[in-house]
Amino acid sequence: MSVTEIMNHLPHRYPFLLVDRIIDLQPGVSVTGVKNVTINEPFFQGHFPGQPIMPGVLTIEAMAQVAGVMAFCSGIEGGGSVYFMSIENAKFRRPVVPGDQLRMEVKVLKQRGNVWKFSGIASVDGKAVSEAEFTAMVSTREIAK
Repeated sequence: MSVTEIMNHLPHRYPFLLVDRIIDLQPGVSVTGVKNVTINEPFFQGHFPGQPIMPGVLTIEAMAQVAGVMAFCSGIEGGGSVYFMSIENAKFRRPVVPGDQLRMEVKVLKQRGNVWKFSGIASVDGKAVSEAEFTAMVSTREIAK
């Protein structure tokens, strides 16, 4: 799935769209996506200038976006948004730097109605950089402001 197709499923746009491609998708089961990390990412300007490191929380956000694509490809009609409800057992193993290709592998642990629990691992060159379990609510309508 290309980035154009991903944008048909997610409301995120630059600079917060953190998925470039979906390379494997088993609706309701698992999904794998990639993000090519470049020096042009806006967060590098202020996150360790001179020694750019992708913020670890953004690797978890990228996993959540990959999970969101899968949720919307699993029979949920009309697009929408995915909202974090909880993040558990988060671990940050290695830094992600410009030039890395971040690979996010996400599996469904449980799904009840519009609430999904996922387990995700982000890796670079086969080495884990972050991992977490997270729960999210999938909404097909706008949250009141």
